[in-house]
Amino acid sequence: MGLTAIRFSGFLKVAALVVTVGFAFPAGYLVWRNFTFQSDPLGVLFSSRTQGPLLRTLRLAVLVSASTAVLGTALAWLTARCDIPARRLWQALLPLPLVFPTFVGAAALIRTLNPGGLLADWLDNLGVTWDVEMRGLFGAWLALTLFTYPYVYLPVAARLRRLPGSAEETARLLGDGPFTIFRRVVLPQAATAISAGTLLVFLYAISDFGAVQLMRYDTLSRAIYTTRLNNPPVSLSLSVILLVLAAAVVLLERSATRRYEVAAPVRSRRPVIYPLGRAKPLVVALLVGAVGLSLAGPLASLIDWAIDGIRLDASGGRDLLVGWDDVGSPIWNTAFGSVVAAVVSVAVVLPAAYLVVRHRSRIGTLANAVIVSSFALPGILIGLALLFWTLKTDVGNHLRNTLVLLVFAYVVRFGGQTMRTSQVAVSAVSSRLTDAARTLGARGVRRFRSLELPLIAPGLVAGGGLVMLSVMKELPITLLIAPFDFPTLTTKAFNSIEEAFVAEAGVWSGILVVLSGVLTWLFVVRRADHFD
Repeated sequence: MGLTAIRFSGFLKVAALVVTVGFAFPAGYLVWRNFTFQSDPLGVLFSSRTQGPLLRTLRLAVLVSASTAVLGTALAWLTARCDIPARRLWQALLPLPLVFPTFVGAAALIRTLNPGGLLADWLDNLGVTWDVEMRGLFGAWLALTLFTYPYVYLPVAARLRRLPGSAEETARLLGDGPFTIFRRVVLPQAATAISAGTLLVFLYAISDFGAVQLMRYDTLSRAIYTTRLNNPPVSLSLSVILLVLAAAVVLLERSATRRYEVAAPVRSRRPVIYPLGRAKPLVVALLVGAVGLSLAGPLASLIDWAIDGIRLDASGGRDLLVGWDDVGSPIWNTAFGSVVAAVVSVAVVLPAAYLVVRHRSRIGTLANAVIVSSFALPGILIGLALLFWTLKTDVGNHLRNTLVLLVFAYVVRFGGQTMRTSQVAVSAVSSRLTDAARTLGARGVRRFRSLELPLIAPGLVAGGGLVMLSVMKELPITLLIAPFDFPTLTTKAFNSIEEAFVAEAGVWSGILVVLSGVLTWLFVVRRADHFD
């Protein structure tokens, strides 16, 4: 190994170590702060004030995971392996609930399904009384199920499309029906995708803040937010519990993946398509119901909010508190913060990706583990850790409510999304090309800029796009540590909903959903086959 290569490897290791420390800092600070700030940390951890939110969080997460596993797997099976009409249309529509931040979806459900809402008014015209209240456990469960099932649907659908049909054809020749074939042949081969998607939903459910806040269901994340100022010891203890719970979910996911992992088969040239027969109307009704509740209904609510506000403003009933001059700044802040966080995420993760793929370094392995695990760290914990750090330390005080701190929090929260795509991109560059470039005199930065960067750029852009989509919808981090003069679409929409400015909430949420929808289409729906 030449001197230049040794220097480059050393630079990568130093950079990876610095990045590892940065990604581990929020979780480490929370634990350290909890056990140094309180006189009896274990007593607070196991008190009744912390046990209640923990049990409610577990109850919600289990229910949401079970319902999304069933719904996501069923929808994937129907769209990938059954003769439903307009299959491509359903495949395009079913992932789109991802465009809704959960708090926007929850607000739309409240507006649509609560007594006095759109559904109640429509049923009242038919002489039917609707008195179902979207609050508490039921409301939080329904909102999270409708807007997180794509996390199960996408990987399972991709897996089903890649399974070879030979085993299923054999089972059909032996007389097995579709349900038996699914249970005995398909389900074991799709178990990895189902378990991975379900555990991701579980992690999302325990860390969600927006939906549970609007549904007034006191989980760990909501309790952390409401006690952060008036009762910091309880807030810190709840944070440690949520941190441990998230870590347990990550370990469980990895264990399940290793247990059920099988070699990825090649795509079947002739996938088995099962006729639905008389069940086809029921299946179509299920698809219409799923899309209606998770996509069409919320969109109708947002449009209804905005139209009502514009109508009142035009008639002089109430001024709409959103003008053209007010829209530009939140849109720019949202786009700017998302792009900067995406670029920084790709840049800081890339050294670790090189170490893992090219150098097989232990430092790279450590950095990879910390970066990927940080994606499981709930946003509210990152925001709370950095908030307390800025309040309690001189160094942090200089960074309080700055864009630098906000971008750092975004990168720690979502940077792990770029690790896999970065590793795939780096591994796609042939070592023969780099050796040839080195022989021709291209060294270090020049070789990276002229040869490797153009080749790995598509993978980096894909990972950065996922970070942009996630940052655009992030709520608790932005609420806790964003600069005071840095309003975003999420904070504008959430505050409008909380303050009952329905028309304004419709405008802000509508803009956010449109921007999020474009990114979801570009980086999720079009790349659905890569989720396997």
